[in-house]
Amino acid sequence: MPSTIFTAPEYNPERERHRRFVVLAVAVAAFLLGVLGYLYRNWPEEHVAERFFTALSQENYEQAYAIWQHDPAWKQHPEKYSNYRYGDFYGDWGPGGEWGLVKTFHIDGSASPSGGSGVVVVVTINGRNQKARVWVEKKDKTMTFSPY
Repeated sequence: MPSTIFTAPEYNPERERHRRFVVLAVAVAAFLLGVLGYLYRNWPEEHVAERFFTALSQENYEQAYAIWQHDPAWKQHPEKYSNYRYGDFYGDWGPGGEWGLVKTFHIDGSASPSGGSGVVVVVTINGRNQKARVWVEKKDKTMTFSPY
């Protein structure tokens, strides 16, 4: 007998169960990806801050400055950074700076201010109660002191 729109296909409970499982699995995977995306939305900027503080804790101030400026070749054109020279940077982040020698640090978290172009990364340095806050630009990963 030919198939028409008035003849329903035979019900297959196994096929229906499989279809429900696939739909549920896709929904759960999409939800988990959304949650992970939200939780790690600032990971690239936190990673830059982690590399920066790791360089400071190793007393590699030139590498830390390169990370701060996001320019590994900063020595070839120091005039480009006349607004914040290496000497100023060393005064702020070196042994005589506000934070002293950075021996330990912990990235506590980050926040993206609404309408902002970057991320504020909050860091505990040497177990102090006062937190360091650094700004990491999203587009070019340069760093500066947080305006917040």
